[in-house]
Amino acid sequence: MPVNKGRGYVYYLRCHIVFCTKYRHKVIEGPVETRLKEMFQSLAKLHKFEIVTMEVMPDHVHILVDCAPQHYLPDILKALKGNTARFLFKEFPALKKKLWGGHLWNPSYFAASVGENTEEAVKKYVESQKEGGEIG
Repeated sequence: MPVNKGRGYVYYLRCHIVFCTKYRHKVIEGPVETRLKEMFQSLAKLHKFEIVTMEVMPDHVHILVDCAPQHYLPDILKALKGNTARFLFKEFPALKKKLWGGHLWNPSYFAASVGENTEEAVKKYVESQKEGGEIG
């Protein structure tokens, strides 16, 4: 288990996050998918958390993040969802036309903490999403 150290504390905090496009429209494909992954990595670096693994589906995203105790999950989601929507709409104007009301992401999300015993199962699940895999 790779633990991290801060000033006066040691931690291992990983979270599996899933969020969907508005109305589950299948709009994250091709160059949009590629650019979105680049943006996620950039935002993670900027906000000082790590994306351990991710998979981007046409209508939803799975991300496994490693973050410090100071991170507030809604702030991570706000950074990922808000910034990517704004920049993707700017770079891919046709994307906004495909979505009703011009919103890329559904406001809700799923989040689960991941312990060391289940992390490998979650990694396999996230990485197998394009193949239609399940935890097993």
